[in-house]
Amino acid sequence: MTLTSAPSLGGSRAAPLLPREPSSAKPAAAEVIGVLGGMGPAATADFYAKLVRLTPAASDQDHPKVVIWGDPTIPDRTLALQGQGPDPSLWLLRGASVLREAGATMLAIPCNTAHAFLPAISAQLGLPVVHMIEETGAYLHTRMPHIHSVGVLATTGTVQSSLYQDWLAGLGVNVIVPDPETQDSLVMPAIRELKAGRSGVEVTAALAAAAHLVDAGAQVVIAGCTEVPLGLAQDQTPATLIDPTTVLAVALLRRAGHEPIDPTP
Repeated sequence: MTLTSAPSLGGSRAAPLLPREPSSAKPAAAEVIGVLGGMGPAATADFYAKLVRLTPAASDQDHPKVVIWGDPTIPDRTLALQGQGPDPSLWLLRGASVLREAGATMLAIPCNTAHAFLPAISAQLGLPVVHMIEETGAYLHTRMPHIHSVGVLATTGTVQSSLYQDWLAGLGVNVIVPDPETQDSLVMPAIRELKAGRSGVEVTAALAAAAHLVDAGAQVVIAGCTEVPLGLAQDQTPATLIDPTTVLAVALLRRAGHEPIDPTP
C-alpha cells in the first residue's frame, strides 16, 4: 500500500479553513478537541452526545470547541489486524491532518480497535492523543482500586491485539475475555448488528457474553467496543459496566479546562 491509497485533500484554498474570531466574541479556551470518528458513525455521535451531556454548561458558549472528522471509509480495523484487509493507518493519519488544519489541539479516537495502530503512527499524528484505553486504566486505578479482575466485551481485533490486557496488566488488573466460541457466536454478531443500527436478539447475545465473563470471575465488565454501550444499559448487565467513551469524554473535558459533571449515578 502506498500513500496514494488514502484520499487526498485536492486543490488549494483561497481562504483559511476557519474564519477569524469576531472581535466581539467571548474569549474561548485555547484547547480544541479533535475527534477522529466514523468507526462507526453511531458510536461517534454517541460519544459527542456524552461530551455535551457531561459539560457543566449554562449556555452554548460554555461548551468546549470540538472538531469532528467522521470518516466511515476507514478500513475495518479487526480485518486489518487479522491480515484480511487493508491497514487503516493512512486513513487515521489523514483524519488527524484534517483535524489539525481545522484547529484541533488534542486528539480523541472513539474506537477501541483503532488504538492498536497508534504505536506505529503516533509520532506522525502531529497531535497529542488522549488515549481511551489508558484513561480507562487510570479510571479503574483511581476510582475502583478494589477491582482486580475485569471482563472485556470487544471486537476480535481488540481482544487479539491484547490492548486492554497490556494496559491493565501494569496496574495489577487481570483481564478476562470470552472464549473463542463465545466471541465468534455472541460478541461479534452483536457488534455487527449494533453497527447496522439494530438492537434485537443480538443484544441479548451480548448480555449472555457479559454473564459469561462474570461467571468466569470478572468483577466489572468493560464495554471495549464503542458500539456496545449503544445496546447495553447499565441496569441490564450482570455487573457494573465501564464505558470507555464516557471515561474519554471526562478526560477530554478536564484537559480543555472544564470540570465535568460526574457521570456516575
